[in-house]
Amino acid sequence: MAELTARILVIDDERSVCLTCKRVLETAGHHVDTALSGGEGVRLAADGDYDLVLLDLKMPDMSGMDALDAIKRERPELAVIIITGYATIQTSIEAIKKGAFNYVPKPFTPEELLVAVGTALESQQVRRENAYLRGELSRLKDQSEILGRSKIMEDLRRQILKIAASQFTVTVYGESGTGKELIARAVHEHSPRAAGPFISVDISALSPSLLESELFGHVKGAFTGATQSRPGYILAADGGTLFLDEISNMSLEAQGKLLRVLESRELRPVGSELVHKVDVRVIAATNRDLYLLVESGAFREDLYYRLNVIPITVPPLRERGDDVPLLAMHFLRAATAAGEGQARSFTTAAMAKLMSHQWPGNVRELKNIVARLVATVDAELVDVRHLPPEIAGEAGGALDRDAVPRTAEELKEAKRRLKEMVYERVEREFVVEALRRGGGNVTRAAELVCMQRTNLHALMRRYGIRRDGADFS
Repeated sequence: MAELTARILVIDDERSVCLTCKRVLETAGHHVDTALSGGEGVRLAADGDYDLVLLDLKMPDMSGMDALDAIKRERPELAVIIITGYATIQTSIEAIKKGAFNYVPKPFTPEELLVAVGTALESQQVRRENAYLRGELSRLKDQSEILGRSKIMEDLRRQILKIAASQFTVTVYGESGTGKELIARAVHEHSPRAAGPFISVDISALSPSLLESELFGHVKGAFTGATQSRPGYILAADGGTLFLDEISNMSLEAQGKLLRVLESRELRPVGSELVHKVDVRVIAATNRDLYLLVESGAFREDLYYRLNVIPITVPPLRERGDDVPLLAMHFLRAATAAGEGQARSFTTAAMAKLMSHQWPGNVRELKNIVARLVATVDAELVDVRHLPPEIAGEAGGALDRDAVPRTAEELKEAKRRLKEMVYERVEREFVVEALRRGGGNVTRAAELVCMQRTNLHALMRRYGIRRDGADFS
């Protein structure tokens, strides 16, 4: 893990203690401010972008306990180390119970101070990464292995194993729904960084106004609404891998800042004067041709060559139809293992229909179809009549004999599925039209159709629709 340049506040009424801490810590590369009273220290801690506070328990104007309470009230995430005399170690233990990270007894050596500070900062970094990882885990779409018996998938797995050991940046190309994030995770999990974090960021889900602060972090007060400091996704991925999905949606300004991070291995959070060292491997993904975007001026040429060191192309599902049975059974068994539905397999005719389908939505579409079948089929074998009309037979054309309802209940179910199919088509076109009217701006499009932005974006992800309105489902 890369070392951070920390901003530290020392609160002690003894000027000599403040000066000693400042000299030792600044020699180690940290930025140090001092306060000679509890009141001044609490004010600085609440208003400043500090990573750590060293707090004396014995001060004339305000007790250290009261100062600790005030700091934790304003900045609960801020680490506090208590500075105390030997006679008050018991009080220091009480302070730890109230939220202090640790204590350093006076007198202390420079080495003791640096060890205490280093331990606190490392703990802060781990907690910060874990918080981001917990958020990312809620968004994971698939944790399965990269499945497929086709030669193209065998070649892809071999390619992943070869490039995983390197530190080079990777760009994953593929249509929407092909599993680009799954490929990125496989690269990470087979790399020397596997023990580090894997942070996934969907660029299309972030508005241009928020993208910079979400990626690079920001300090408290950097902009309206920045009520507390946040490290950003890049810093959260320190020591691991940062996956940037839909990189083509990044603005030219943000592209320039990302390029500087990749070249210098340093970043400066929005509104901060401090520079953080970062050790991150970047894997980008896109369903568009980045080189064509470079030629049109929509993507920086220097960033393109920086990201495209190792390109990986994920094939669409229609090019590996022989893998459909394996994938379909995998999704079916995963659902039934979780206690969902009665279906256990597919009839030969149903599987033939699945294999002949073009799958414009790729693996994601297949997974969603299987989930729908598990939820609606009350039989152990999924037959052709259970399949959606667009797979069982083109709507408006002659139905296969096996697709004709045989009972009133089957007719009722067919009507329900047809209505659902029509609704989904209307819903998809509704989203595309909203984005066209909003000029590709998700926030504006949501306002135009009187819908919350998060709900509109959820529909975009469901149907594989980009911000420019292009439909890949």
